[in-house]
Amino acid sequence: MSSDDQNYIKIPSPPFDSISSVRYSPTNPDQLLVASWDTVCAQSRLVYRYNIPFSQTVRFYEVGDKGSKESEAKAKFDHRAAVLACCFSDATHAFSGGIDTYVRQLDLATENITSLGSHSDSVSTMIYSREANSLITGSWDRTLRFWDPRAATAQRSSHETPERIYQMDVVNNTLVVAMASRLFRIYDIRNMDARPQDRDSSLKYMTRSLACMPDGQGYATASVEGRIAVEYFDPSEAMQEKKYAFKCHRQTIDDVDHVWPVNALAFHPTYNTFVSAGSDATLSIWDHKVKKRLRQYKFNSPISSLAFNCDGTKLAIAASYTWDEGEAGLKTAERPMVLVRKLGDEVKPKGKAN
Repeated sequence: MSSDDQNYIKIPSPPFDSISSVRYSPTNPDQLLVASWDTVCAQSRLVYRYNIPFSQTVRFYEVGDKGSKESEAKAKFDHRAAVLACCFSDATHAFSGGIDTYVRQLDLATENITSLGSHSDSVSTMIYSREANSLITGSWDRTLRFWDPRAATAQRSSHETPERIYQMDVVNNTLVVAMASRLFRIYDIRNMDARPQDRDSSLKYMTRSLACMPDGQGYATASVEGRIAVEYFDPSEAMQEKKYAFKCHRQTIDDVDHVWPVNALAFHPTYNTFVSAGSDATLSIWDHKVKKRLRQYKFNSPISSLAFNCDGTKLAIAASYTWDEGEAGLKTAERPMVLVRKLGDEVKPKGKAN
């Protein structure tokens, strides 16, 4: 599917290097953050191939609409190293973290950057909890940390985990943390000192993506080996019997099975359907209740990140090289882009379409 399709808005001035994260505002359906990453090797080859400047950034956009209001790049925040994670707290503030270990607050109106503190290794993931009124960060240093930027000492607490943290998500007061060695921890953020619920992944390979169901029932997780698992929080035997896993983002080419990582998952905020996207450059919409794929779309580049806006009318899609094919893949890699799809009945469960 081409980027000039009528259902897509192409965001101007995208990052020059691979995109690590796209995140919408929790309150404004048109505010979007985009974070980009690099490594010394990757940056020198990808950036100089296109003769563009060295940059690691978080960019802030106002997403418009075709034929009326154009999308606009409102602010750009330069960082010293790759940015791996970003999120909003409100309409005027956001946060970022990455390879240089620092956690930063971003003032979207003034473009000022405030350092809140740091981990002892890279910040791999972050999310803002409105219930706890706190920023929560996860790191390869095997800690979860809670932050309040209004306090004199921004870091409120630190909690050790058994492995490096890769991904996390929160719904209501339930925090799900995906770690190395296929480990998961489920916390009640109202009492972080209580014993968490520990689980092993239902998938055999490394966790790549995670998203919680907006109805608070459970979460979906995906691996580097083209599989998705649907899990439920309730530990009762009856509920655990409902969990399942399935193959996806795979293709047979010349009688050879090709399997790609599932890089991103996102649940629709109203309909509880979810989307997945991978290094195979495809995006799929799933109704997990009936275990069916509703739609599939093909793009020109791997998809590294996804995000629904707060009212579920748009889906941000980060299309950029994900280094699954190493340096050889650069020969055919396209410039990164951010597309926003305007949504309709395709995200509704079967039987609910107008």
